[in-house]
Amino acid sequence: MKNAITAICAAVVLAAAVSGCGANEKSSSSAKSASAASTSSGSAESTEYKAKYNLSNPNADVNTKKIYDYLCESFGTNMLTCQQESTWMSSPEYEMEIIEEATGKLPAMRGLDFMNNDFDGVVERSEQWHEKGGLVTICWHTGVGGSGYQESLDENPDYEKLLTEGTDEYNEMISSWDNAAKALQKLRDEGITVLWRPFHEFDGQWFWWGKGGSENFIKLWQLMYDKFTKEYELNNLIWVLGYSGEVKDGWYPGDDYCDIIGSDTYDNSTNKNAWTKLEALNTGKPLAFHECGNVPSIDKFESDGDLWSWFMIWHTDFVKNQNKDNLFDVYNSEKVITLDELPKELSE
Repeated sequence: MKNAITAICAAVVLAAAVSGCGANEKSSSSAKSASAASTSSGSAESTEYKAKYNLSNPNADVNTKKIYDYLCESFGTNMLTCQQESTWMSSPEYEMEIIEEATGKLPAMRGLDFMNNDFDGVVERSEQWHEKGGLVTICWHTGVGGSGYQESLDENPDYEKLLTEGTDEYNEMISSWDNAAKALQKLRDEGITVLWRPFHEFDGQWFWWGKGGSENFIKLWQLMYDKFTKEYELNNLIWVLGYSGEVKDGWYPGDDYCDIIGSDTYDNSTNKNAWTKLEALNTGKPLAFHECGNVPSIDKFESDGDLWSWFMIWHTDFVKNQNKDNLFDVYNSEKVITLDELPKELSE
């Protein structure tokens, strides 16, 4: 997925937009080099940088604006590669080593997870990936008060108490958010933008953050957004709203509370059904395929008409076995952006 924009005229035709990124009219050109070149100038202007597209947070920092512009420019023409890491195999680079061996390349974006309160580890690996020139996206399998994956599935909180300031439930949740925010602040202070994907698959309602229904989820999302942007001044976040494959109606928190919307599915498709539902929201924001098991051929994405902003393969067996026969073709497609093809300005 992964950014000061001047020269993309032949590659992407841009339509005006009221909010967010705006709608991109898809070009017939497949020259991803033109897409990458679109951010190759203007980096020296730093604080003078003027974004083409509006992030939901008007105080977003310079690099975050550049990255968002890049994603908006690329959307509909190229897909960025992204890979979710695991941390319990032979090495934290387990998935990256598999991909590099199979394709000769590395993904443009690395997926990380604050699960089990691994804040320090995620910060360190994000810094290392940024040093390589890559982009970072972080999700969080968490219980109400922190902790890990199973808690996020098992807990069923009292939302009236959870969303009422001063209750034990509220205080426990906010305490865990404080820890995540401090980790994100470290990345902010290092100049690292995070594509932040909290409360993913909310409309599937299997995690606690979806079990209270759509109205409570929207309140929860907006509460985190306001605290993280206003109180913690996390101006390095691009907010990614991650639906399940169902993309149910009534769960959208509003244009002012997210920057990218997307969907997860493990049905081995290009996720076209979700794409159609997300497009119907008419947000003008890029769409992301932020979790998949098997990634189809790029030809299939083109024929289905759903070239997502990025696709992210899930970890361990999904990349080792389920995609072993198609990784080379996918990573070497003219429509796909890998780590070596990201503009250097995005990590400066």
